Amino acid sequence: MNMELFKISAVSYLNTIPFVYGIQRSGLLKDYRLDLDIPSLCAEKLKNGVVDVALIPVGALNDLASFEFVTDYCIGAVNTVKTVLLLSHKPLREITEIGLDYDSRTSVQLVKVLAKHHWKIDPIWKNLMPGQASQDPGVEAIVAIGDKTFGLVKKYPYCYDLAAEWIRLTSLPFVFAAWVTTKKLSKPLQIDLNRALEYGINHIKETLEFFKDRLPAGEDCLSYLEKNISYSFDEPKRKGLRLFLNYINELH
Repeated sequence: MNMELFKISAVSYLNTIPFVYGIQRSGLLKDYRLDLDIPSLCAEKLKNGVVDVALIPVGALNDLASFEFVTDYCIGAVNTVKTVLLLSHKPLREITEIGLDYDSRTSVQLVKVLAKHHWKIDPIWKNLMPGQASQDPGVEAIVAIGDKTFGLVKKYPYCYDLAAEWIRLTSLPFVFAAWVTTKKLSKPLQIDLNRALEYGINHIKETLEFFKDRLPAGEDCLSYLEKNISYSFDEPKRKGLRLFLNYINELH
């Protein structure tokens, strides 16, 4: 690779801070730049060649002409994920309109797959503006993702965890984001990145202490990272990801 600086884009959510910690604190990566972005921007930067590697929402994979998974890690779930939710003022069967969070296309696609194949509902879809999901957008239900959900969940009487709903539909885990490149990375560089991510995952308590000033107040962040997020990009998750990509192809 003919560039001095290894450019990385990662999502700036609580569930990615072990990755960020590993990249920044393990000492395994040299001469890199790490950008922290919302999921859609991670994907855009990778697609446009602004970065060499990105942790991108899997819903953006079909936009890439070619790509390669470059690490053994992802942002996944094998049970409730807690931060990708359908929040509603009405029970599922009564929902006629759903507002869609601006921040992540993957969650938008997931809720549409679940509506069609699992819940058997056909709501009106309303695209929310940036930041609107954190307020009251005036719709019956919203899809909300990321750290904002910790505060939002108390404002809605009905809450449906999208990872848990996917697992009920498919009996497979779900992958929200994966480490991807569109370039040819050297094997040593891939190994160093993989080891840096592994370092972060193996030092979650230290990660939380290091980032304590940016953690959501009143939340059990250790339990969330250890029990709700599953980081290993193993074969069951890859199988679940392939099925999800097939499902979203049918949406178009």
